[in-house]
Amino acid sequence: MSEPHRADIRPGRLPPQTYAAHFADHVAPLTEAQALLEASRCLYCFDAPCMQACPTRIDVPSFIRRIAEGNARGAAESILESNPLGGSCARDCPTEVLCEQVCVRNTQQGQPVAIGRLQRFAVDALMASAEPQIFTRAAASGRRVAVLGAGPAGLACAHALAREGHEVALFDAKPKAGGLNEYGVAAYKVAGGFAQREVAWLLAIGGITLHSGWRLASAAQLEALRREYDAVFLGVGLASTHQLGVPGEALEGVVDAVEFIGALRQAADPGTLPVGRRVVVIGGGMTAIDAGVQSKLLGAEAVTIAYRRGPQHMRASRHEQELALTRGVGILHWLAPVEVLGEGGSARAVRFARQRLEGERLVPTGEELVLEADMVLKAIGQRLDGRVLAECGFALRDGRIATDACGRTSIANVWAGGDCIAGGQDLTVEAVAHGLRAARAIDRLLRGERSRPEQ
Repeated sequence: MSEPHRADIRPGRLPPQTYAAHFADHVAPLTEAQALLEASRCLYCFDAPCMQACPTRIDVPSFIRRIAEGNARGAAESILESNPLGGSCARDCPTEVLCEQVCVRNTQQGQPVAIGRLQRFAVDALMASAEPQIFTRAAASGRRVAVLGAGPAGLACAHALAREGHEVALFDAKPKAGGLNEYGVAAYKVAGGFAQREVAWLLAIGGITLHSGWRLASAAQLEALRREYDAVFLGVGLASTHQLGVPGEALEGVVDAVEFIGALRQAADPGTLPVGRRVVVIGGGMTAIDAGVQSKLLGAEAVTIAYRRGPQHMRASRHEQELALTRGVGILHWLAPVEVLGEGGSARAVRFARQRLEGERLVPTGEELVLEADMVLKAIGQRLDGRVLAECGFALRDGRIATDACGRTSIANVWAGGDCIAGGQDLTVEAVAHGLRAARAIDRLLRGERSRPEQ
């Protein structure tokens, strides 16, 4: 008679000193000498394609030229003028599919200028300086704006409005501001407490009051804010996670990947976070990669990412997929979960059905695969709470808030941006761009100027 299954989920799988190395920056920052050498590779293109590929339109040739001239502070000012979260974006932005992909050095020689690392070099140098605050606040306007959500979109919007002299009340459900940069990005991407240093720098502009532990849960709350403030911006992100919808999903050991990543980011010691000996991650996006790689870094012996389509369909970039593979994470494709198998109330395996494409439709092949797992991480995407949005009266598209080219919603004097709006790519840098464009439109409204569409 076989022994009963015992789920092997526990903390401290590795020697204590190993965790610090595993969760340090996975890409080392450039030294000054390295930055000067890398900056010299830039061609300073006119009508630079890298600038056009950046959602916040950072003037890449300009800031790199300043680095080459030894003016890191001026480079940081150029970056932060376009993107006040330039430090975190330099760390977690998929530059390999944005600015660096279209870099002329890449298209001609296959080796782009390291734009992201140069951006980080400049912003980090400013943050470490004796006078990191380069912006001053305009005279008080007497106007007040409520910003819901202290993630990248909300922080960018709040900072831009505060610079114009408006008073901003910033509301967020979490204890700390930062959104995904604080709670949802792999610890090795934004390491060393940088997310909170960046938030402190943003709030130091003045005029922004942070209210933690506040969540939009009813139409009455929104109406109260509309009465109290001159304008409202929503950057509330995607609060709910999609479910697998298969038997066994409620078994012990089946965990939301976003919650897993958040718990790791908030842990003072990564070694205290329990992880399975055998981990299966279900999904194909950045969250799946982050969860899989971090499971391996925590000491899991076997980690497998299972995705229902092929590698070319994964939302995670090829660069991120390769990162996972080099860290010892396996990636299997054309597998759809059918059931989480359990024993004694705990997960012990996941049964998958093999898939193939018939035209645009996925169909099972009739074959199945069972992967043993003590821990199953669900990373199949997030969604908005449509009930609350419908109650508030927002026009929706594809389950998210519909906006115009300025970020204006269907409700008067209410704007939105980031992951919560329709048509977004779920990128930090894009959320920042949304927050900034809404801030420009709100500022025009508060000054009595006629609104115009964004270019």
